[in-house]
This record gives sequence, structure tokens and C-alpha cells, in this order.
Amino acid sequence: MSAVEKHQFQAEIQQLLDIVIHSLYTDKEIFVRELISNAADACEKLRFLQTSGQQTEQSEVPLGITVTTDDTAQTVTIVDTGLGMTHDELVQNLGTIAHSGSKAFLKQLAQKKAEGEDKKADATLIGQFGVGFYSAFMVARQVKVWTRSCQAGQPGWCWTSDGGGSYEIEQAEEQSRGTKVVVYLKPEDKDFSQSFRIESLIKRYSNFVSFPIALNGNTLNTVRAIWSRNKSEVKEEEYDEFYRYIGHDSEKPLLKLHFAADAPLAIQAVLFVPPRNLEEAGMARGDLEVHLYCKRVLIQSKAEGLFPEWLRFLKGVVDSEDLPLNISRETMQDSSLMQKLNKVLSSRFIKFLEEQTEKNQEVYDKFYAQFSRFLKEGIVTDFTHRDALAKLIRYETSALDKGKTTSLAEYVKRMGPDQKEIYYVLAPNRESAESSPYYEGMRAQKLEVLFFSDPWDEFVMDHLHEFEGKPLKSAEKAEIKIENPQSVSEEKLELPQAEDLAKWMKASLGEKVAEVRVSKRLVESPVLVVDSDRFMTTSMRRILKSMNKEPQEAKYDLEINPNHVVLARLNRVKEENPRLAVKVAEQLLDNARAAAGLLEDPRIMVHRMNELLADVMSSKV
Repeated sequence: MSAVEKHQFQAEIQQLLDIVIHSLYTDKEIFVRELISNAADACEKLRFLQTSGQQTEQSEVPLGITVTTDDTAQTVTIVDTGLGMTHDELVQNLGTIAHSGSKAFLKQLAQKKAEGEDKKADATLIGQFGVGFYSAFMVARQVKVWTRSCQAGQPGWCWTSDGGGSYEIEQAEEQSRGTKVVVYLKPEDKDFSQSFRIESLIKRYSNFVSFPIALNGNTLNTVRAIWSRNKSEVKEEEYDEFYRYIGHDSEKPLLKLHFAADAPLAIQAVLFVPPRNLEEAGMARGDLEVHLYCKRVLIQSKAEGLFPEWLRFLKGVVDSEDLPLNISRETMQDSSLMQKLNKVLSSRFIKFLEEQTEKNQEVYDKFYAQFSRFLKEGIVTDFTHRDALAKLIRYETSALDKGKTTSLAEYVKRMGPDQKEIYYVLAPNRESAESSPYYEGMRAQKLEVLFFSDPWDEFVMDHLHEFEGKPLKSAEKAEIKIENPQSVSEEKLELPQAEDLAKWMKASLGEKVAEVRVSKRLVESPVLVVDSDRFMTTSMRRILKSMNKEPQEAKYDLEINPNHVVLARLNRVKEENPRLAVKVAEQLLDNARAAAGLLEDPRIMVHRMNELLADVMSSKV
């Protein structure tokens, strides 16, 4: 029997172990992920040596990982047939925290605490030391490691420690190539010796490890990590199967993006767009279901910050080997790197959508019908990608038949040489937009107008401001002037008469309007209202009011059409029957407010309308 070597840790090592065991990890179950990840790394390193032609010990033994649970002995055993370790490597690798660097670590840690920084500093600093193996001591009363190097002629070794101030090493001749870690569980953590418990953890964290993982004789990781394969090798059925697995959905995805990149970051990803928008269907606001992996090992489920909030409908996997993780693999040391990942991934997905608009318009139309609100949310909230997202939005337009849509870029191409702005009008539907008084002048001028039916579009335009150098302008605020307007009736007002009528209406309506002026854009409608705030539209104010966020008391300007019979006759009636004329003026104002969707309480208007009807009927009797 070989002699037992006893190694005493330095005095400060116990302090360091206490931090690793009690402060570093948020969940004890992480030890399974860490040990399997180490096993996979050992197999990967050996595979590299073998493929490079290097001779290794027991080369006929296949690479793999075996996990065994024993609820009687209360143990968990993890075996790999990978690289293994020599005596010196065993001391170095499992004694990492005993390196002289630990003193520097403790010095930095003391400094951080003296400066009053929070406990996050612990994890960040510990990230400099590869001590994931020691997570086993969160649940272990003792850990034994049997190992044998893949180098020919090397003996096997056994390393033992209870996580205290020392460890022992002795020779183990019967050990085969690779490493076996036996975790002797504490009584309070004996549930980890149950097979179902370990199975759930392996499937959660290590299901896509590239080497087979067998638990008590049954292989668990049968779903392949398709993101690590060349997309030309993956069949559509495999994508669909993977989506159903990762997305918990019985249907096929609407869109998929499988890509790999080496710069500026090494990334492999498979992203899916589900077939339906569940938020629109009445479900609660969803969470991003894209999971972050490093070398096929789960780092963060539903990774926060990986994508901007407006892309929360995505499902899939992102795997990056460039992640500088802290030792627990649970948070990123460098938040700026997560921001870089966010930018790269978001830009790539936006580019993918642009490609769909050119290659697969029918599918993009289906996507847009379901998820356009998310793109608009991105324009409002995401300055980085605002311009790129603006190219993806679509609207009905006066230049195309009902049901057909256009992009802003296509609109700009159709603009005449004298048109400087992109015009739009917000209405419940196309029919309402086409009959809107705000649209009349533009139609007369043969100007193309975008028809908005989604209240969000007003916010989109307010944040976008312009597209390709062309200002986005509400038809309500557009300065349209019709040259030589045609009257819809024989009765009309000359300009001086119309200006006098506007003054009289302002005096009669008083504080109900900010200003009354002669319109230069109305054709068929007698009047319209315009928000007196140059930065606010009536539709925007209506939306804010519905959200209980109206910025200030509303003031409206009233524009009158001098070529309309109602105004011509009102001008006459105001002299003959002033009381009736005032009622008509008030009714015209309420009619305009109703057309703009601003009339909240119609009771006064209905009462006045009944009075006007009575006046009309009495005059006919």
C-alpha cells in the first residue's frame, strides 16, 4: 500500500473555502453542473490531443461521462474518460486556491470590504481563480477524486479532502484513464443522492454537452446541440423538434435563424420566432426565452440582458466561448461584454428580418401581422437600433389598394421632387382615414399619405422624427395650402367675409377654442379642429388621455372652410338669428371634436342637436 501524502493548506485557505462554499453560489445544485462541465472539458481536451495524432493511454476507451447515485451510501459519483491528471497536475489543479495568488485575492477582498462595496465584489474577484470544483463542498462532507493521466506510464492517484484545512493524496494503481469524483453528501443534502433529482439537474444544465452522459446506466443527453452544427447539416425536422423542445410549443416556428460568428465575439446561436404572439392573444407580458450557454453548458436560463426588451418574443439558444464568467457561471464579470452580445445579436436578427422582406415577403407579412407591435416598441425604446427598425415597419397608404402595405423607403422613392415631408393620418381604419378632414387637402394635392390604425404609431413617429432625411409629419400639423380651391356648392364666402366670420365664431365660442381661422386645406368638410400645441396632435392627446397622462388642459384651434355651404349660410344667419347662429357654431365645433375622437361626453351635443332639429322643424311647419 502506497504512502499517504498529507498537504496542509495555508492558514488563509480556510477563509477562501468558506467564501466559495457559502457565498459564491446561490443554489447548491450548481455543483452538478460544475463537475459535469469539468468532466466535459477533460474529454474535449483529450479529443483534441487524439485528433492531433498524439498517442494517449487506453486510446480504445470511448470518451464519455458516467454519473451514479447511491441513496444508501448517500453519494454522487461523476466519472469521465478524459484527460486525467498526473500527481503534479492533481496538486496544481485541485490546489488552485492554495496558489500564492490567493493572498492577493484576500488582500483585494479586504480592500473592497473596507471601501464599503457590496458582496458582488466577492464573486467578481473569485472569478480570477478556477475553483468551480470546490462547489462540491456546499453539499459534501467529504470529496474523493480518483484520476489517471492520459500520458503513457503514469500511475493513478486518489485525492481526499473534507473541505477543511488539508487534503491527502495517495497512489491508486487500479484507476483507469480519466477522473472519478465521489461526493459524500452531508445528511441535510442527501436528496442529491436520489436519481430523479440528479436527472433533472443534468437535463437542465448539461443536456447539450457533446459527450454522452449516462445516469445509472441510462443516457440522458439525447437532444443534440444543433446550434453547434453546420446549418447545412441540420434538417428542417430537427429544427422543428428542437423548437418544440426548447420553446415548449406543439407547433412549428414561424421563423428560424441559425448563425455562427467569430468576430467581434465567438457566437453560435439558433433563434426562433413562435407562430403566434401570445401577448396579443391576451396573455401576460412574456419573458425572453433565449438561454445562454458556454461550450454547451447552461449559464443562464432566460438570460436577462441578452436581448433588448422588445425582442422578448424570441426563443432559442446562444452559446459563446468568449464569456468571462465568474466562478459560479451565474453572472457575467464584465457587463460591457453582455452589452456587446446584446448589440451583436440584436443587429443580426434585424438583418435577418430585412432579408426576409426581400426573400420571403409572404412569411414576413405573417410575422409583421403578429409582432409589429414589438418592432414599434423597439423604435420607441431602443435608440441604437431605431433607424434599422424603421426600415421594417409597414403601413397602408393612399397610393396602394386596400390591404396592401408599403415601407417608408418605398414611400420616399415615390415622393415628388417638391415634396419634403412624409405625411400620415391616424384613424380607426382606412375608410375613416379617407374621410378624415385632415386628409382632404392632401388628396386634393395628390400627395401620398400613410394610414395609421394603431395608436402606437403616433408614438413611433414622435420618436422617429424623420426617415432618410425626410421629416415625418402628421396630416393635422402639415402646412397644406390648396391653390384655387373648388367649392362643393354655389354658396361660398369671399376671404374678407370668411375672416369676419372667423372673428365672430371666436367671440361666440369664447374659451372653448384657442383660435378660429380660415382653412387653406379643407375641401369637403365644413370645419376641423387642430391642437393648439404645435408639438401635440389631437390623436396623441386622445391616446394620452386614455392613459391618464394628458400633459395639460387641451386647447384647440378651429379651422373653417369658406367654400362650404354651411359656413356661407351661417354667415347669413348670424345677422338674422344670432341665437340660432351661436348654436350652429357650437355644433360645428362639437362635430369637429367628434370627428377627431375628442368628444368624451356627447350629452350636451345631443341636447343642442335636438334643439336645432326643433328649430328646423318649426321653420318648415
